[in-house]
Amino acid sequence: KMEPKQIREGYLVKKGTVFNSWKVMWVVLSDDGIEFYKKKSDSSPKGMIPLKGASFINPCQDFGKRMLVFKLSTPKKQDHYFQATHLEEKEAWVKDIKRAITCLEGGKKFARKSTRRSIRLPETVNLGELYVLMKDQESGVKELKLEKEKRVFNHCFTGSTVIDWLLSNNKARNRQEGLMLATALLNEGYLQPAGELSKMAAEGVVECTLLDQPDALYYFADSGFFCEGYSSDEDVVLKEEFRGTVIKQGCLLKQGHRRKNWKVRKFILRDDPAYIHYYDPTKGEEEPLGSIHLRGSVVTAVEYVPDAKKYDVDGNLFEIITSDETHYFLQAATSEERKDWIQAIQTVSKTGK
Repeated sequence: KMEPKQIREGYLVKKGTVFNSWKVMWVVLSDDGIEFYKKKSDSSPKGMIPLKGASFINPCQDFGKRMLVFKLSTPKKQDHYFQATHLEEKEAWVKDIKRAITCLEGGKKFARKSTRRSIRLPETVNLGELYVLMKDQESGVKELKLEKEKRVFNHCFTGSTVIDWLLSNNKARNRQEGLMLATALLNEGYLQPAGELSKMAAEGVVECTLLDQPDALYYFADSGFFCEGYSSDEDVVLKEEFRGTVIKQGCLLKQGHRRKNWKVRKFILRDDPAYIHYYDPTKGEEEPLGSIHLRGSVVTAVEYVPDAKKYDVDGNLFEIITSDETHYFLQAATSEERKDWIQAIQTVSKTGK
């Protein structure tokens, strides 16, 4: 029997099958199944999901507050829920899992590139392409700073604005059709609800998940959105950290400062001001666990971490030394990923405030 071909691997947040807790797992997709490991360095998986006969549900709306979730159900009716940490990552996983299932059903081998010529179907809408057009700085939906519910919402827009844009750009013939498109963008995670009204709608409290209303607020999934209450000057200074454009995001292993233990964290790199924030991937992005001010920092690849045990981490390590001499040790999943992160951080540390 031939070894299964590995297609994709990386960190995803997975819901426990016995307990309802969500945990970060190292997930490996091969052409006949998905294996998940507690740690990337583990030699044996915690579990395996066969793809033969599996059904795939995306987007999965079972968890109102959790975005970017997809679901795999096995023929034995066991459900597995996975959550990606950002949109680009989710799209890559979804595309590859769907292709792997289709190939298995058709008895074909999984091929990375499709040899079929792409046929332009006027009836099909490419939501990814539409999203790119909507985000265009010049001709897209304008991101604003809006006040509502005694809070200031940055980098957001209203439901009505989205429908207006779709109509004026000939993407929809009428508001009803525009609402269908906008709802699809929300369901797929391209748009996110910002205020209480839009969050209630997205969670299914009202009839339509996206509201064509001037007081329903939304934001682009990978924008620099943040919300602040009316507060002291100190809080405003802190919120300045989030104003920059998102340059790069993804999961890395980070060494803790006190206990020196290694944990998977989601990192979001922004420039101007130059900050990298890190979050618990299982909790979302409400509050970061910490931030690193990158202006004037030095980032380099390292071969080892002075006080790390050999079994903790191995390879693809890098270090950030901030201008106030604080050292952060991180590990990427691959050497390519390490190179990308180092380059992105170096650029931001030179150009951002």
